[in-house]
Amino acid sequence: MSHIWIICRRELKSYFASPIAYLLMAFFGLIFGFGFFTATRDFVRFSFQAQMMGRSMPMNVNEQVIRPLLGFASTVALFLVPMITMRLFAEEKKTGTIELLMTSPVSDLQIILGKWLASMWLYACILAMSAINVALLFAFGKPDWKPILVGYLGLLLQGGCLLSIGAFISTTTKNQIISGGVTFFVCLLLWLLSWFTAFDTTGAAPVINYLSIVTHFENFGKGVLDSKDVIFYLSMIFFGLFITARSMESLRWRA
Repeated sequence: MSHIWIICRRELKSYFASPIAYLLMAFFGLIFGFGFFTATRDFVRFSFQAQMMGRSMPMNVNEQVIRPLLGFASTVALFLVPMITMRLFAEEKKTGTIELLMTSPVSDLQIILGKWLASMWLYACILAMSAINVALLFAFGKPDWKPILVGYLGLLLQGGCLLSIGAFISTTTKNQIISGGVTFFVCLLLWLLSWFTAFDTTGAAPVINYLSIVTHFENFGKGVLDSKDVIFYLSMIFFGLFITARSMESLRWRA
């Protein structure tokens, strides 16, 4: 366990020693802040319009502000994950430090878990930038906090799933640009699978739709914690880390 933590800490230092972490946090904070401003502006406008017209329309902050923002954050993550994972192993292979890492007294699993956990920490720090905006809703309103926690859990699980896949892709090339581009394509494909099967009634449609990350995030966005969605994300994380371990094993054989 100590080896995993050492690798994780080393990877985190490399993130924050360069502008990567700060640029990603600033990028997400700016984009999410714009989405937050738009959602709250429309919410307040519709609320005032309903009062002026004498209508008693139910205005729910969780449904009309927080839920769309969580969905927006899950979409922005498609752009963040490739930039986080593209350097995990590709940079090590390019600089030649992968040989030193693989001949050190640590197992492949410890290396993979250390790097993946570091990427998860960075991803969590990026998501934390949105907490500032959400806190404003509690300062001026009374949203239900439980669906918010479930929604953020969904974002973390979805991120962990995509990060594990990105880690595998990073082991297959020395070029960070190729790693980031392929990771983005795969993440986008997993995001679009539900669209491809929206009007499909064939037997394969439910299977393809089940593999979509959007399908399983919908319940989290509603504040519903469903075991089948949690199992899906955990299974995808395990699968991503498993194929990453097999890729690392092949590197040892080729060396």
